[in-house]
Amino acid sequence: MKPPIGIRDVALRAEVSVGTVSNVLNRPDVVAAATRARVLAAIDALGYVRNEPARQLRSGTARTIGLVVLDVGNPFFTDVARGVEEAASEAGHAVILCNSGESVAKERGHVELLASQRVHGVLITPVEAGPAPVRWLRDRGISVVLLDHPTAEEDLCSVAVDDRHGGELAVTHLLAEGCERIVMVTGPAGIHQAAERHRGARDAIRLAGRPPDVLEVLPAPALNVACGLRAGEQLLARAVLPDAVFCANDLLALGLLQAAVRAGVRVPEDLAIVGYDDIDFAAAAAVPLTSVRQPRHRIGRTAAALVIAESLSPAEHEHRHVVFTPELVVRESSRRPRRARWPSPSSNSSRTRSKEIG
Repeated sequence: MKPPIGIRDVALRAEVSVGTVSNVLNRPDVVAAATRARVLAAIDALGYVRNEPARQLRSGTARTIGLVVLDVGNPFFTDVARGVEEAASEAGHAVILCNSGESVAKERGHVELLASQRVHGVLITPVEAGPAPVRWLRDRGISVVLLDHPTAEEDLCSVAVDDRHGGELAVTHLLAEGCERIVMVTGPAGIHQAAERHRGARDAIRLAGRPPDVLEVLPAPALNVACGLRAGEQLLARAVLPDAVFCANDLLALGLLQAAVRAGVRVPEDLAIVGYDDIDFAAAAAVPLTSVRQPRHRIGRTAAALVIAESLSPAEHEHRHVVFTPELVVRESSRRPRRARWPSPSSNSSRTRSKEIG
């Protein structure tokens, strides 16, 4: 393997000093046209590639931002990352993507790594609601924007969605479809977004004048398809099934939908299902999934613009708390043509369903 071409190799070929090559790369206007052309020709002939990280570290002007997300395999964060990358690229910045995997320990490691890389700023969806990783970064002079996570702190920017309202939208819709027994499959207790969606679901029950026990909570250890599948299997093993399930995200909902289809349970006639995020797979599911839509791409672009703006002019930067409003996208998984009622456990066949037209 050949050693990389360096700036000294370019200087030798162009028959100029290393300083002249540096000027051509960084201040081309101070170099005579003929000399500049000779250096550029040498760069082209040798295939020289500038060591940008080293240059940025020397000058103290690294043009890189970090992005720390809960689950890089979740299409929601894929779309958010695409928005971040687009906005960063337009501003001349690169992005380092890190996956915490919903682990506090991994999150801490990524935060320390990004600080060691002298990034301009960090966008982070924290695993827990505490300020530890954010304050650790800010204490080291690194701009931080909370991504998909609101905050009331005046000295910190955040970009989020009104998840409480989103949870209310989902359950209000299920109640309007005649659902009397609703299960919400939530994520880990520390995930702020799932907790807010649960609060919104409870709001919908209260505002509808229904008793709190209309809504049951079924925790899931993670927000992925496998956990949704396991939650579905648990529900389908019951003698009496709920009328509907509201899942804290679409991956859980798609796993649960898979379990229902395998068991021959009709969706939505026997079991209505609503997800959250409205990822691309939601509309393409075997039974198109009703979901609460978030503006994923705009979330990423907005957060990237804020962290870059703060990193470039920290003294003049005005901190903002951007909160997008979600919307419910109704599809076949929850559009019930008639209202379903389950038999009581004491009936002759606990899995025989009685129906009445609603």
